[in-house]
Amino acid sequence: MALSELYTKYNRVWILDEEHVWKSAEITKDFHSGDNVLQLLLEDGTVHLYPVDPSKPNLPPLRNPDILVGENDLTALSYLHEPAVLHNLKVRFVESRIIYTYCGIILVAVNPYKQLPIYGDAIIHAYSGQNMGDMDPHIFAVAEEAYKQMARNHKNQSIIVSGESGAGKTVSARYAMRYFAVVSKSGSDTRVEDKVLASNPITEAIGNAKTTRNDNSSRFGKYTEISFDRRYRIIGANMRTYLLEKSRVVFQAENERNYHIFYQMCSCADSAEFKTLRLLSADEFRYTSMGGDVTIEGVDDKKDMEETRRTFSLLGLKEDFQSDVFKVLAAILHLGNVEIRSSGDDRSSAPSNDPHLAAFCDLLSVSPSELVRWLCHRRIVLVSETVVKPVPKERAMAARDALAKQIYAHLFDCIITRINTALQVPGKQHAFIGVLDIYGFETFDINSFEQFCINYANEKLQQQFNLHVFKLEQEEYMKEDIPWTLIDFYDNQPVIDLIEAKMGILDLLDEECLFPQGTDQSWLQKLYNYLEANPLFEKPRLSNEAFVIQHFADKVEYQCRGFLEKNRDALYEELVDTMRASKFPFLANFFQEEEQSSANSKGVRVKAARPPVKPANKQLRTSVGNKFCSSLSLLMETLNATTPHYVRCIKPNDEKLPFEYDSGRVVQQLRACGVLETIRISAQSYPSRWTYIEFYSRYSILMSHLEADLTDKKETCKNVLQRLIQDSNQYKFGRTKIFFRAGQVAYLEKLRLDRLRGACVTIQKHVRGWSHRRKYLRIREAAIILQQYIRGKRTIRKTVTAEILKQGWAVVVIQRHWRGYRTRQVYQILNKENRGLMERLTSLASTHSQTMDRVRSQEAQLEKITNLKASAEERERKAKEEANLTINQLQKQIEALKLEKENMEKKLEASIKETKESFDQVKMSLQEEKENEVRLRKIAENNIEIQRHDNEKELETLKEEIKRLKEERVSLKRKMEEGAQVSSDLQEQVLQLTKHVKVIPELRRDMNNLQNQRDNLDRRMKEQSEQTRAKTKEIIRQLLGGVVEEEKIGGFIPDDSEKIYEPDDLEEAFEGLQKATRLMESHQREQKEMYESQLEGLSLKVDHLQNENSKLQNLFHEKSNINEDIRQEVSRLSSENSVIPELKLQVSELQRQKQELDAVVKEQSCELAEKNNEISTILHKKIAEESTQRRHFEERAKELDETREQLQGRIEELEEENEHLKRQQLMEGEVKRKLREEASQLTAENMDLEEQLDQKERCIKKLHKQIKSLKRSQRAKQNPALPKEYLGMLEYGREDEARLIQTIIIDLKPKGVVVNVIPTLPAFLLFMCVRHADYLNDDNKLKSLMNSIIQGIKKVTVAYKEFESLSFWLSNTYQLLNCLKQYSGEEEFQKQSTARQKKNCLQNFDLSEHRQILSDVAIQIYHQLISVMQKILTPTIVPGMLEHESLQGISSMKPTGFRKRSNSMYKDSEKYTISSILQQLSVFHSAMSHHGMEQSLIKQVVKQLFFLVGATTFNHIMLCKDMCSCRKGMQIRCNISYLEEWLKENELQSSGAIDTLRPLAQAAWLLQVNKSTDEDAQEIAENCTELNPDQIVKILNSYTPIDDFEKRVTSSFVRKVQVSFAV
Repeated sequence: MALSELYTKYNRVWILDEEHVWKSAEITKDFHSGDNVLQLLLEDGTVHLYPVDPSKPNLPPLRNPDILVGENDLTALSYLHEPAVLHNLKVRFVESRIIYTYCGIILVAVNPYKQLPIYGDAIIHAYSGQNMGDMDPHIFAVAEEAYKQMARNHKNQSIIVSGESGAGKTVSARYAMRYFAVVSKSGSDTRVEDKVLASNPITEAIGNAKTTRNDNSSRFGKYTEISFDRRYRIIGANMRTYLLEKSRVVFQAENERNYHIFYQMCSCADSAEFKTLRLLSADEFRYTSMGGDVTIEGVDDKKDMEETRRTFSLLGLKEDFQSDVFKVLAAILHLGNVEIRSSGDDRSSAPSNDPHLAAFCDLLSVSPSELVRWLCHRRIVLVSETVVKPVPKERAMAARDALAKQIYAHLFDCIITRINTALQVPGKQHAFIGVLDIYGFETFDINSFEQFCINYANEKLQQQFNLHVFKLEQEEYMKEDIPWTLIDFYDNQPVIDLIEAKMGILDLLDEECLFPQGTDQSWLQKLYNYLEANPLFEKPRLSNEAFVIQHFADKVEYQCRGFLEKNRDALYEELVDTMRASKFPFLANFFQEEEQSSANSKGVRVKAARPPVKPANKQLRTSVGNKFCSSLSLLMETLNATTPHYVRCIKPNDEKLPFEYDSGRVVQQLRACGVLETIRISAQSYPSRWTYIEFYSRYSILMSHLEADLTDKKETCKNVLQRLIQDSNQYKFGRTKIFFRAGQVAYLEKLRLDRLRGACVTIQKHVRGWSHRRKYLRIREAAIILQQYIRGKRTIRKTVTAEILKQGWAVVVIQRHWRGYRTRQVYQILNKENRGLMERLTSLASTHSQTMDRVRSQEAQLEKITNLKASAEERERKAKEEANLTINQLQKQIEALKLEKENMEKKLEASIKETKESFDQVKMSLQEEKENEVRLRKIAENNIEIQRHDNEKELETLKEEIKRLKEERVSLKRKMEEGAQVSSDLQEQVLQLTKHVKVIPELRRDMNNLQNQRDNLDRRMKEQSEQTRAKTKEIIRQLLGGVVEEEKIGGFIPDDSEKIYEPDDLEEAFEGLQKATRLMESHQREQKEMYESQLEGLSLKVDHLQNENSKLQNLFHEKSNINEDIRQEVSRLSSENSVIPELKLQVSELQRQKQELDAVVKEQSCELAEKNNEISTILHKKIAEESTQRRHFEERAKELDETREQLQGRIEELEEENEHLKRQQLMEGEVKRKLREEASQLTAENMDLEEQLDQKERCIKKLHKQIKSLKRSQRAKQNPALPKEYLGMLEYGREDEARLIQTIIIDLKPKGVVVNVIPTLPAFLLFMCVRHADYLNDDNKLKSLMNSIIQGIKKVTVAYKEFESLSFWLSNTYQLLNCLKQYSGEEEFQKQSTARQKKNCLQNFDLSEHRQILSDVAIQIYHQLISVMQKILTPTIVPGMLEHESLQGISSMKPTGFRKRSNSMYKDSEKYTISSILQQLSVFHSAMSHHGMEQSLIKQVVKQLFFLVGATTFNHIMLCKDMCSCRKGMQIRCNISYLEEWLKENELQSSGAIDTLRPLAQAAWLLQVNKSTDEDAQEIAENCTELNPDQIVKILNSYTPIDDFEKRVTSSFVRKVQVSFAV
C-alpha cells in the first residue's frame, strides 16, 4: 500500500508551527492523487488548507496512532520522523514523568531538573542481570548491557555520554560508574570501587563551574577507563581529560562563577587549617567575583569542601599534598588581586607593598622583585644583545592572567595524575569499560576557540556514531537473511577535512602562531584566501572578523578574536623561570623542562662565550590545537577498539524548570546529537520489526478460520500478510522477524481497528435489538393486562342493576343465618361425646404410671445386688495378686541388697586408692612449682642488672656523639653563610656591570679578575661542600645505620656531584640531615611506645596471676564445702538404712546383714573424714605458699615498675639529645625476648595449676557419681521392681560413632524405602543415641556425639545444595531439635507432655548450648532452602504472571522497537505460564510434606515464596511501562485467583500467604478501575491502602493503552489522586 493512500479522513498529520515547531491536525477529506490542497482541522477547531503540488506532492508527515505514542523505543513508531520523535518524548516526559527513552542503540536522557527516586541500590539490583529490553529505559540498563557484553564477548566497552551544558552529562556518567561499583564489588580491602566514585567530587570541584545554563557544568572532557579482572571485578581506573577551560580562571561572564574549589576554600577561610592562606570572602577576590553572585541556591560550599577533603583522604592523597594544593589555589586568588598601575609611556608597575603580592610570593616561595619585574617587563633577545622592554598595563595584566591560567592548568593535570595513581591497584587488567563525559555540540551568540574545538570533537564522534549505526543495521539484515541495500547516510568527513587536513583551519592556525607578528586578522585573511572555494566554509556578509562552518548539526559563526592567543597559550619565559626558581618544590615541578639537557652527560663541559638565544615561548612547539587533535585521535582509536553505547542528554528548557518541555530547544539538540540521523537511517529501510509471535498475537483478529493454523504460526503470518498488503516490497520476511517499511504497521493497525470497530458495531446492534425487543414485550404485556381490567369494568357497568344488587344481598344474609345454625348444632353434639372420652383416658393413664414406677424400683435393686457381688470378687482377686507380688518383691530386694553390698565395698576400696594417688601427685607438683619459681626469680634479677649496666654505657657514648655533631653543624652554618655572602657580592657586581654597559672595554680586565676570583671561590666551595657531603653522609649513616636501609640513607644526600658546590645544594644537604634527625626522633618515639606496651603487658600478666591465685583459693573453699556435703549425704544414707529392720520376720537375715553394712559404712566414713582433714591441711599449706608467692610477685612487679620509670627517664633524655639507639634496640630486643620467655613460663605454670584443678574436679565428680549410684541402689531396694518395658534408646560404642554418622547422615539419601515410610527416622535414631549416652552418664561420649551430629548435618547440607536434600534435613534437624527440647526436663517445654514422656527426660546433662547451635544450623538450612527455591522459581515469575496471556482472547501484545524483550522469540516451548508456577509450587509442597516437615514451617516457606512472586511481579510492573495496561491488570487478577485456589487445595489459607499478594492485587485493580472523575480519585485513595502515593502516581503515569478504545490517564487526574492522599 502506497504511503499517499493513508491520507484519508480522520487520520492525523503534523504541520510546521513557529511556536511549538510542529502541531497536530486532522484530515477532514480523503486525499486523492492530483489534488492541490489537503483539507485539515486544527486542534483549536480552525480549518486549515494545506497546499500540495500535484506534480510533486509533498504531503505533511502522518501522526502515529495513539497506541504507539509514549513508546519506550522511538524505533517502534510506525512513522519515523522528527515530529513523531518530538511528540513521543514530550508525552513520556511531561505526562508520564519518564526521563529515559531508547532510540535504537541510543539512550535519550531528558534532564528533569529534579531529584528522582530511581537511582537507589534496589533499582540497581533490579536491573542487574536483566536484558536491555525487559525493563523500562534507564542509564542502569545501558550500564548493565555494557557490563554483560564485556563478560560475554570478552571485549572492551565504552559508554559515550554527550549533550550540551546543563543537559545532565556529568550526573549520567556518575550513575553509570556507580552502577559498576555496586554490581562488581572488588571483594578486597582496597575498596577500589569506592575510590573510583570518590574521584567524582574532586574532579567536579576543580573542573566544574556554574554557568548561565547549568549550576554544575563540566568545563572539560573526561574519559574514565574502569578496569576489571578475569572475574569482572573492579581492580582500578584511569582518567583522561580534554580541553580544560582555563580562561574561566581569570574571566567569568555575568551570573557565572569560577571553579567550585575557589568558593569552597573561601567559605572555610575562618577555619584554623586555612588561616595561613590569608583567604578572604569570595566577593573580595577579583577572580571569584567577576560574575556577580558568588553563591548557588541550594549549595553549601562549606559542606562541599568537607566532602572534597574527605574524598582526597579516601584516595590516599595525604594532608601534605592537600596543603600544597590549597596553597597554589590561594596564591592564584591573591595573584588576581595584585594591582597593576599604568606609569605612562606604555609602562606599568606593581606596588611592592601590595599585600596580595606578598601573600602570593610567600605562599609559593617566589621572589617578589623578580615577579614584579617580569610582570611589567619583557626581555627581547636579539642577535647581538638582550633588551629588557617595559610593557603597558594591558599587556602586564594579560601576563598576570596567563600566569594564573598556566598554574591552574598544571595543578589540574597534577591532581588528575595523582588520582590515577591512587586508582591503580596491583593486578592485571582483563577488560575495561570506558565512560566518556564530553561536551556536546555548542553554538552561542559569540563562539570562540573553545566552541570550535568542542564542535570539532563532536564531528569526530558523530562520524564514529554514524558508522556504528550503519554497521549494526547491516548486521541485523544479514542475521535475518534479508537482502542488504545500500543506505544513504550523512558523511561529515568533508567537515573534518576542512578542520584537520593539511592547509585546513587548524594547520593554518598553527602556521600563523609561528610568526611573532601574527594576528587573528591575518590568520582570518588566510582562511578567506585558501578556503573560500570550500562549500562548507563561508564568509559572513556583515563581518570581517568571523567565519562560518557548516557543521552536521547547524551552521556556526566563529569570531576570530583570541584564536591565536588561546592556541599559543603563551607565557613569558621569564615568568616561567621565576616560577621554576621557586623554593616551593610542588610549584617548581610544574615548570620543569620536559626534555633534559645533555649537560649531565660525560665529557668536558665548555661554557659558551655568549648565552644562546632562547625563544620567547617554548610551548609553541606544540600548540593547544595540535595537542587537542592528538588526544582526540587517541580517543577515537580507543572508542573504535571498543563496543560503544550511546547516551544523549537533552536539556528540556533554558530556565531549569522541572518537567517543562520547550519543543524548540529539544528539537535543536535532537538534530545536533544524532538522534534524528538514527531515525532517518532506520526510516530509509525497514524501521518496524515484529517477531512472528508478536505479529500472530496482535493481528490474529485479521485472520480467517482457515488461516489461523496453530501448527505453523510462521507460515500463517506470511499468508495473512501477503493477503493484506499486496506490494511485497513493503515488507520482508526474516528468520525470526518481519520487517516493515514506514507506515505499514500503521496501516495494519488501521485494518485491525476497523475490524474491531465493525465487531463492536455488530455486537452493539444485537444488544440494542435484544434490549429494545425485551422492552417492547414488557410494554405489550402491560397493555394487555390494562385492557383486561378496563373491559371487565365496562362489562360490569353494563350488566349490573339496582334490583339485582338487592337480591344478591338478601341471598347472602339468608346463607349467613343458615350456616350459623348448623354449626351450633354440630358443636353441642361433639361437646357431650368429648367429655366422656376424656374421663376414661385420665383414669387409664394414672393406672399405667403406677405400674411403671414399681417396675423401675425393682430393676434398680437388682442392679445394686449385681454390682456388690462383682466388687467383692474383684477385691478378693486383687488381694491374692498383691500378696504374691509382695512376696516376690521382698525376695528380689534381698538378692539386690546382697549385690549392692559387694559393689559398694569394691568401689570404696578403689576410690580410697585413687584419692591417695591424686594427693601424692598434687604434693609433688607443688614442690616442683616452688623450685621453678626460685630459679626464675634469680634469672630475672641477673638480667635486669646486666641491662642497667649496658644502658649506662650507651648513654655516655651517645652524649659524646651529640656534642661532636653540634660542633660540626655550627661550622657548616658558618661556611654556608660565607658562601652566600660571596654569591650575593657577585650578583651585585653583575648588576653594576649591566647598568654600565658603555664602559665595558674599560672594565673587561676587572671582570676577568672577578671571574678568576669566582673560579677560586667555586673550587674552595666545591672542596668544602664535598667534605661537608662526606661528613653529612657519615653522620646520617651513624644516626640511621641500624634504623633504615642503605638505599633510603642515600636519599637524604644529593647525588649530583657536579652541583654540590652550589649554596642551594648545601641547604638541601642540611635539609637531608634534618630529615634524618626527624626520622631518628620518630624511630625513638616508636621504640618508646613499644617498650611501654611491653611493660603494660607484663603488668597485666602479674594481675592475671593474682586473679588465678584468688580463683584457686575459691576452688579450695568449694572443695571443703563439697567434702562437707559428702559427709552429710553419707549420714543421711545411714539413717535411711536404719529403716530396713522394720520389715517382717521373713527379712530378719537381711536386717542383720544391713547392720553389718552400716558398721562398714561408718568405718569408711571415718576414714574419709580423716582423709578430708589431711586434704584440708595440705590445701592450707598450699594456700600459704601461694600467698608468699603472690607477695613475691607483688615485690617483683614493684621492681619492674621502678625499672620502667628509670627506662622512661632515659628514653626522654635520649629524645631531647637525638642520640643513637642502635645498641639500645638490640638490648630492648633481648629484654623483650627474656620477658616473653618468662611470661611463657608463668603461663605454663598457670596451665599446670589449671590441670591440677581439673583433676580435683574430676575426683569430685567421681564422688558425686558414687553418691548418685548409692541413691539409685537405695531407691531400687525401697521400690518394688516393675514389669520390663522399652526404654527408647539405641546402644552404640564409641568406636561406632563415625560409622553411625556416616550411615545415618552422610550416606542417607532423601529418596528411599525407609525414608518414605518414616521421613524423620534419622532424627529419632540420633535422639535415641543421645538418650543412651545420657543414660550411661558419659559426658565425653555425649559431647562427641552432639558435635559429630552437628558437623555431619553441616557437611551434608554444604555438599548437597539441591532442594530435596535441604528440605529433608531441615525437617530432620527441626524434629531433632524438638525432641531435645521436649525431653530436656525444662518446664516450658513439658506443658503438653504425658507422664511417661516426663519420666523419660534426660537426667544427667544440660544440652541447651547444643540446642542453640542446632537451632542456628536449622536457620541456616532454612535460608539455603529458601535461596534454592527462589533460584528455581524466579525465572518463571515474570513470564508466568505478566507475559503469558492466561485469559484467552485478551491480547496485551504491543509493537516493540530495537530493544526486543528477551522472551519475544519464536520458541513456544521455552515460555513459562501460570501453570508452571503452580506446578513448581506443588512440587515444593509435596516434597516438604513427604519429608515430614512441620506444618508451621511449610506455611512459612509458602508465605515466603508468595511474597517473592508478589514482589517480583510488582517491581517489574513499576519498572516496565509496557506492563501497565487494563488487560494486563485483568491477567494479573486472574493469576492471583489461581494462586489463591492453589492455597485452598493444599489447605494453606491460614498461612497468610495471600496477604503478601495484596499490593499486587491492588495494583492490578488500579490498572482496571476508571480513572477520570473525582469519585474515581477518591475511590483509588480509599482502596489502595497497601500502596504508597508515589507508587500509585508511578502506575498512573505509566498506564499505557493497548488499543485506541482505551484512554491515557490525564495529568489533572493524577493531581486529583495526589490531593486525595494529601487530605
